[in-house]
Amino acid sequence: MTDFLSDTSARVYVAGHRGMVGSAIVRALEAAGFQSILTRTSTELDLRDQAAVKDFFAETQPQYVFLAAARVGGILANDTYPADFLYDNLAIETNVIHAACRQRVKKLLFLGSTCIYPRLAPQPLQEDALLTGPLEPTNEWYAVAKIAGIKLCQAYRRQHGCDFISAMPTNLYGPGDNYDLEQSHVIPAMLRKMHDAKERASSRVSLWGTGTPLREFLHLDDLADALLFLMQHYSDEPHLNVGVGQDLSIRDLAELVREIVGFEGEIVFDPSKPDGTPRKLVDTRRINALGWRAKKPLREGLEEAYAWFVDHHGEARI
Repeated sequence: MTDFLSDTSARVYVAGHRGMVGSAIVRALEAAGFQSILTRTSTELDLRDQAAVKDFFAETQPQYVFLAAARVGGILANDTYPADFLYDNLAIETNVIHAACRQRVKKLLFLGSTCIYPRLAPQPLQEDALLTGPLEPTNEWYAVAKIAGIKLCQAYRRQHGCDFISAMPTNLYGPGDNYDLEQSHVIPAMLRKMHDAKERASSRVSLWGTGTPLREFLHLDDLADALLFLMQHYSDEPHLNVGVGQDLSIRDLAELVREIVGFEGEIVFDPSKPDGTPRKLVDTRRINALGWRAKKPLREGLEEAYAWFVDHHGEARI
């Protein structure tokens, strides 16, 4: 265990601080009073460059690391760029975790995803389901890389005694999300499509799949709160799920988004497009037993996400 939350003068490196997860971590650290938050943009530091990462760690000597940097995207992006998703994420994880070990950081937290679990794993998804069956083909490249990151943390813990832990958040949404329809996830895609349709006075919006898959959604503020909590309270080899513990169908989500956006047209699902995993609800009993639970209701979070998109339309990733 570390006394992380009272060590507010410590040097904390947030890898991927400009992404929506990394930026949420930075906001949470600032709110907690941390004074030395280390960040670098991808142009300042290419995390795929081993020598550059080694030099950065030697120069800045971070004491804590949040590894939130990753190449991310939805079904279309995963299917279109499989080599990029696998190579970039493997390189980022390998370089940062190895440098953190060499530099003897106090603690590192690696961010994965619940896509690591088998496509047809029993629901809700328990941590022990890892590597018990085939992955979902539409995101297997990203999933394989994230599984490797978990195993790297476990291997460095076993061989070198490093206090490296892993957290697997469920589907995320919130400020700073990616609204590019070729790369976005389901909530930002729905928000943008319905907003644009409302602005154009369109009579219908087409969404991928059948609308039947069940999904769980965690707000970024809740995730950041959980990650700081784990940095303080968790030091063990098994990865932990981070989620809400409740899900809903994509069709029900679409109706909720339509109501929030104020789109009055028809929602049409395109069954020729892939659904992805039929259901992905995580078992949160382990993190709940430590004393953490998600707080933000979905409607409230969606209203905030849509307000952010409207207010930042000129700078959002669209």
